[in-house]
Amino acid sequence: MKNKHNVIGFIIFTAIFITGCTNLQPATKNTSNFNDINCVGEVTNPPQGMVETNDEQLLNSALGASGEGKLCKGKVFVATEPVKVYRVWNSDKDFTLYGSWWSFDQPEGPRQQYQEENVICPSWSKLDRMSACTLKIGTKLVVGPGQSAKCKDMTYPQSAVNQVFIPNDSRNNVLYVDNCTNGNAWP
Repeated sequence: MKNKHNVIGFIIFTAIFITGCTNLQPATKNTSNFNDINCVGEVTNPPQGMVETNDEQLLNSALGASGEGKLCKGKVFVATEPVKVYRVWNSDKDFTLYGSWWSFDQPEGPRQQYQEENVICPSWSKLDRMSACTLKIGTKLVVGPGQSAKCKDMTYPQSAVNQVFIPNDSRNNVLYVDNCTNGNAWP
């Protein structure tokens, strides 16, 4: 009789233990603290006309692991009024006018310094044109300091300079900017 009670007790204990474990959920990536400990710089406040919002998918698309470029950390904002943004791009590829990486401040040279501050490998773009555009109202974007980038012949470290990620896709006619200038020679 004693063994029967021990077996029943063991079965009940095992059932409770297994049932309790089924409510455990896998850990999820907390993008709001993505690499925060190791990032250089802070997310700066955008200009007037931008309000902080949440969009984990957009945030995840702007963040990069060490050596990938992109952002080290960031915050998502939405444009509540037209806001001017600037982009340096490659005139050999005119579609790059509408790329994803922008700035709220007008870019200044020299080119090598701009590449280092914005963590842009020379092989990614020759950076010879600069355009200004206006954000469309309702556009969501990500702002944050740059992640490190491993280039062909060098590695750029993380940068405290904030970049603006706008999810434009000109090849599929998805643009969140308009009223763009044609692009002046840069720098």
